[in-house]
Amino acid sequence: MIINFSKNSNGLVPAIIQDHQTKKVLMLGYMNQEAIDITLSTRKVTFFSRTKNRLWTKGEKSGNFLEFISFKEDCDQDTLLIQVKPFGPTCHKGSDTCWQESNSQSYGFISQLEKTIEQRKENADAENSYVASLFKKGINKIAQKVGEEAIEVVIEAKDFNDDLFLSESADLLFHYLILLQAKGFKINDVVSVLKAREK
Repeated sequence: MIINFSKNSNGLVPAIIQDHQTKKVLMLGYMNQEAIDITLSTRKVTFFSRTKNRLWTKGEKSGNFLEFISFKEDCDQDTLLIQVKPFGPTCHKGSDTCWQESNSQSYGFISQLEKTIEQRKENADAENSYVASLFKKGINKIAQKVGEEAIEVVIEAKDFNDDLFLSESADLLFHYLILLQAKGFKINDVVSVLKAREK
């Protein structure tokens, strides 16, 4: 790996710090060659502080270290993307990230859909809400719907209508997300089980 330190007169390059699992950007720091060398040897991310004018290891006072996982340079070789495993909040103000965001796993639209389902669950008396009506009917009805949708997916898988197959697959996933919440879980709980099985 060749890093171009010459673009800045101070010999530093920006280092974007990203959680290796959630992919959330946690903070931005600056590194020189010595900081990189220490990071690689100790496996604890070390920066060069421009205000203190010295090297500092993230967490050296708070104990909230960033365990080094991997890094790569950008296309111009003057910016680093460092993947880490954080131990505790990253921001010195106590939040998970320096943008006051929660460092939780997100699955994009699926996570948004989970939040909508959760809102409907909490407001089970809402009129004209299909999800609320399912929660009101209870776990047996929700489990039954998952079974029905699963059978429809199998039927459509044996046919040649891709649109119907995808539509039934969407119905199955939707009802499965509802069932998960009825049991007190989220999709991330299932992903954790799958990760634990990875060899």
